[in-house]
Amino acid sequence: MNIRSFENIDVRGKFVLLRDDFNVQIIDGKIKDSFRITQSMPTIRKLSESGAKVAIVAHFGRPNGVRDMGLSLAPIAEYMKIPFIPDCLDKDFMQDMKNGDVVLLENVRFYSGEEEDCPKFSAKLANGFDVFINDAFAVSHRAHASTVGVTKILPSYAGELLLSEIKQLTKIIENPKRPLLSIVAGGKVSTKIGVLKSLAKLSDKLIVDGAIGTTFAFANGANVGNSLYEPNMKDTALEIMEFAKQNDCELFIPIDKGVGKVFSKDADRVNKPLSEIQDDDIIMDSGIETTKRNIEIINSVKTVLWNGTFGMAEWNDKWGYASFEIARAIAKQTRAGELESIVGGGDTVALLEKIDIKDDITYISTGGGAFLEFIEGLSLPGIKALEIA
Repeated sequence: MNIRSFENIDVRGKFVLLRDDFNVQIIDGKIKDSFRITQSMPTIRKLSESGAKVAIVAHFGRPNGVRDMGLSLAPIAEYMKIPFIPDCLDKDFMQDMKNGDVVLLENVRFYSGEEEDCPKFSAKLANGFDVFINDAFAVSHRAHASTVGVTKILPSYAGELLLSEIKQLTKIIENPKRPLLSIVAGGKVSTKIGVLKSLAKLSDKLIVDGAIGTTFAFANGANVGNSLYEPNMKDTALEIMEFAKQNDCELFIPIDKGVGKVFSKDADRVNKPLSEIQDDDIIMDSGIETTKRNIEIINSVKTVLWNGTFGMAEWNDKWGYASFEIARAIAKQTRAGELESIVGGGDTVALLEKIDIKDDITYISTGGGAFLEFIEGLSLPGIKALEIA
């Protein structure tokens, strides 16, 4: 993959439209997880130090083309201590910019033309700029105006973060240290059929857990109670299990679960083997024995690729038990030099932040959907638009 990089272009005095992903966790107007902002800073600093006039275009949440001030990027501009432009199509600020200045534009998804990749909107967004740089790997799987549309108008390049993501993930796909374990948890089998099959071909071992694991357990004949799962995905789950077997990949499903009688963080937790789960039980975490087994698997491999939490990790330690224990086990092996660890997905990264072990992971991707689609081998529109023909 040959991508145009901004490394060798002269940006001094030029107006640069920079696409970043600042879709971070904001609670009561305060930034709670700054990972994506922090990862974007090297490109921002380099452009500023090179004398560019930088306007960052980004999004937050899903306003669906409506100006929803609850999804404003103003708190992020305040956090970054840079000027905020209340309309991403406003150009008046440009006349006052000096070399090295950086501003943040308001949420680009306040306009429906963004997600529609509308040519007229792309032209308005690009108007007045000399160069476009995409440094937002996490949205590069979306063919939007700010990832693809503007590349048809402006000379376009990849930023440092985007190039780093491509390099690191390509390395894992093409030449991983083996044995390679992939862990896929989270919600739905239906959204991850392709990536599960790709990982079954790539990996030596594959753990499926979370609600995905619950669906696999159901397909394997277990009673999963009144829990989140996809009964219509039974045949697909069985097909993936057979596909893994054919590709010499050991696939592991849960053997027990943490259950409660009500879907609440305050519910009493009971660990039950799958054979003992009752119709009124609600699965909210992976079980203790499953977690012990999964840690043994982690300790037996050289590379771990992980996406998705195992249960309701955002609630508390009670229901985040499996996720926290797996994260700590991966971090411990990585610190000891026994493991290369690659983690992606917003909820998973937030978990690492919560227990303060991000620095112990080999590589953390800013992408969730983009992370999975890249691993699946799909062409990401925002990256394809930057490829050298």
